[in-house]
Parts: sequence; C-alpha cells; structure tokens
Amino acid sequence: MYAIMGVTGQVGGVAATALLDDGHPVRAIVRSADRAAAWRARGCEVAIVPDASDARALAAALEGVRAAFLMNPPNYDPEPGFPDTRQVASAFAQALTRARPAAVVFLSTVGAHVERFNLLNNGGLVEHALRDTGLPVALLRPAWFLENVAWDVASARGGAIETYLQPPERAIDMVSVRDIGATAAELLQQDWSGARTIELAGPAKVSPNDIAAAFTQALGRRVGVRTVTRADWEARFRAQGMRHPEARIAMLDGFNAGWLDFSRQGVEQRTGSTPITSVVHELVAKTEA
Repeated sequence: MYAIMGVTGQVGGVAATALLDDGHPVRAIVRSADRAAAWRARGCEVAIVPDASDARALAAALEGVRAAFLMNPPNYDPEPGFPDTRQVASAFAQALTRARPAAVVFLSTVGAHVERFNLLNNGGLVEHALRDTGLPVALLRPAWFLENVAWDVASARGGAIETYLQPPERAIDMVSVRDIGATAAELLQQDWSGARTIELAGPAKVSPNDIAAAFTQALGRRVGVRTVTRADWEARFRAQGMRHPEARIAMLDGFNAGWLDFSRQGVEQRTGSTPITSVVHELVAKTEA
C-alpha cells in the first residue's frame, strides 16, 4: 500500500494514477470527504486529513503503508518566519515517527538547499525535519513547473504573455508535473537507506520567449512577451491580495539573478521528457473544449 498526499492536485494525482495503473494499492490522502469519491471509484482506500499540521490524523493515514508521498500544502504568501510550514514540518516528522513507513518521498523544490531568504525556504524547512526522522527519505527537487503557464493562456489569446522572469530570453530549468509525478511513483517503489536528494529538470531549459513561441505555435498566431517591471512587483502582488509578498519577490529575484538553481553537487540528477510545446498545446486544447 502506498499513501499519496495531494491526489487532487497535479503531482500527487499523476503519482497515484501511475501506481494504480501498475496494479499497486493506493491510499489517497484528501482534505475532505467530497474530494474522496473519484478516488474511491478507482479502488483507492481514502484517508481524510483536513489539516496537514495534524500529526495524529496524518499518522493514522500513514499507518501500515509501505511508502508515503508527502507534500507541503502550497503557501505563496507565508507569514514572516514561515510558521505554517514549520508546523507542517513538525507534524510530518511526528507522524512518520509513529507510523514508520519503509520509505518517504517528499515533494521539495529546486533551490531548497539555498539558505538565503526566499519563498522556496519552505522546502528546505521540511527537508531538515524529514532528514531528522532517520527514515529512508527521498527529497525530490523539481525545477520550475512548466504547468505554471496555465496562468498565461488567457493573456496569450490576447496576443502577449506577462513575465516576472527576466530578461525574457534567459532560460531556466523547468519540468512538467507529468515527469515529477512519474518520478515520485518510481521512487516510492525503490528500497534505500538514509536520505537521498533527486534534482529533476525537463528535457531543455525554457525562457519566457520559448513559452511565447509555444503559444504562437499552439494558437496559430503570434504571441509576444511583456516583462513586468521589478519596481511594480510589490504593488501588483499586494493588489492581488498578498500580505507578505517579500518571500515571493525574493524567489523571483533569485531565479533572475541565478542564485536559485539546482545544487548539482552530492545529489542525483534526472531529466524528464515532456517539452514545453506539449504542455502548452494541452492547456490550449483544454480551454477550447
């Protein structure tokens, strides 16, 4: 039995599907009963954990499983000091110590090893807590998600996408959730001891210009790129409802300046196969359906 957190999201859903397709039993960890029906229909056991920081509920959800896939609930507007992430990290460690699965795969992030303040410190905080459990832990650090371009579909139809990644010709590592979920499912079925770190990139680095070119191809008309001026970021984010945009701004600065990147030292490195063109074509097709 494999326990999968985040099955109603992209990566967890891909991982769970891959395991089910291979004939493995899956326990889907969901936040509420109304999210469970589809996975029960597919033959999954279901464990309801409304709050990821509830160590007791999470321990019960992990009881008796061979391996578990965990992920920190997304929080793009964390309070100073990342208190929510610290609570989740502590709950994960407590739950794993009680349930003691044979292996754990955690969805971390590129740049989790970087101590300089930025949004991706979330990943590093959980990584440290999981390492301290002494269990076999695989820290899966994927690059920037290609599927983030879903936010650009509407503007691309209008003729241009906006980007905070600058300059627009500079490419960074990106990877599809398909490759991340498939890698997670593969890791869950392996045996190892201690902690291991896996950095996962896509088949090629991607720039905002590359994203616009993919939209141009998918839509059959030219799509340009508009860069959002750095001085406008904070006001924009606050207008969108963010209260603490500093961590997100620091993350974007890190990618643009190059200090947020893979470690590439003392880690395993893997490469996915899904190109940006496939992701964009699929997203465009979904919005046309």
